[in-house]
Amino acid sequence: MDADPQESVRSAWAPPLPEAAGFEHAIVETPGLRTHIASIGEGDPVVLLHCFPGHWWQWRIIAPEIAARGYRVICPDLRGSGWTQAADARFGPDSQRDDVIAVLDALGIQRAHFVCHDMGAISGMQISYRQPERVRTMVQLAVPPGFMEFSPRMMPAFAHMPALLRHRPGRSLRYLFGPRYMAQPMPEETIEAYLRPHRRPEVERSVRELYRGLVIPVSFRLMSGVYKRMRLHPPTLVVFGREDGPFAEPTARRICRKHAEHADRFELAFVDDAAHFITDDAPHDVIGLALDWFERADPAA
Repeated sequence: MDADPQESVRSAWAPPLPEAAGFEHAIVETPGLRTHIASIGEGDPVVLLHCFPGHWWQWRIIAPEIAARGYRVICPDLRGSGWTQAADARFGPDSQRDDVIAVLDALGIQRAHFVCHDMGAISGMQISYRQPERVRTMVQLAVPPGFMEFSPRMMPAFAHMPALLRHRPGRSLRYLFGPRYMAQPMPEETIEAYLRPHRRPEVERSVRELYRGLVIPVSFRLMSGVYKRMRLHPPTLVVFGREDGPFAEPTARRICRKHAEHADRFELAFVDDAAHFITDDAPHDVIGLALDWFERADPAA
């Protein structure tokens, strides 16, 4: 029997890549970084930026469906995650934003649609504010916009941060996939696929650096109103699961109520039977919302 070519591709990486049919895998070299990207399809570019602790495989269901509608879908592993390798383990508040722009430049992509979740939404938001000419449309999942108003009801969304700021190599991150963040239990094999890259010492050591160098400084920018003093130009859709407690629909609508003062075009959407890990709870809803937003909100479409 002939060997499975997909299995050969997966096994060529260390640790082996999780299974996902149809993707091509490559390394894009930029100064100080070797970024692993998984891509699928042909057409206008769509960039998918993953969560923490995730990587390209988060988009295993979503990317092929978007590609089937005539798009080239690019899923990079962000600095400190997946199979990407960095010469310097330190993070700054703009590290991943700068990395994504460098990858786009290396690939010759001037503008793209973006779909970003959790940590990836931080970078997507920064690109929208600092380099809006690179963004055709933005779909931001499970993270409020930069101009949000703070509410005490949001505080549970930050409950995981103290443990991650004190994270020690060898401690499992499995607790991040618990019922606090999921509407439906995640299968053990899915959790294992997400955490597989943490066998790499570089990824395991990056957890504290990521939160200390990037997440906390950006949180301070949000709290100090940095983004409220800027205009959000790219058309932006923010999507929450209706079971995402800190961002339940009444709270999300309240903290975004002044969007007309801060954004050119902004909408909210809510998905039933989904919580923070919305791409696993309701991938087909995410696909439908993203494709609809690309078509409705991009004036060049």
